Amino acid sequence: MKLYVGNLAYSTTETELQELFGACGTVMSAKILSDQYSGQSKGFGFVEMSSRSEGHKAMEELNGKNVGNRALVVNEARPQTKTKPRRW
Repeated sequence: MKLYVGNLAYSTTETELQELFGACGTVMSAKILSDQYSGQSKGFGFVEMSSRSEGHKAMEELNGKNVGNRALVVNEARPQTKTKPRRW
């Protein structure tokens, strides 16, 4: 089950994210998105749990939890949609 994790502190690392969600079950992957030019975290990412039950447990336990003085937002990730490339 893939989860969206929002309102992350910009200093949060993927390792910290994996450890945080690891308390709820087996983490298959943890990815924080960053700006392609500056490398700065965008403040959100995705965590993939090994099962739906572990994903639901993570949502229940971590949604709204204060981490780095910020209340996390944890939801089931929506499917990625294809967008048209931007023209400048």
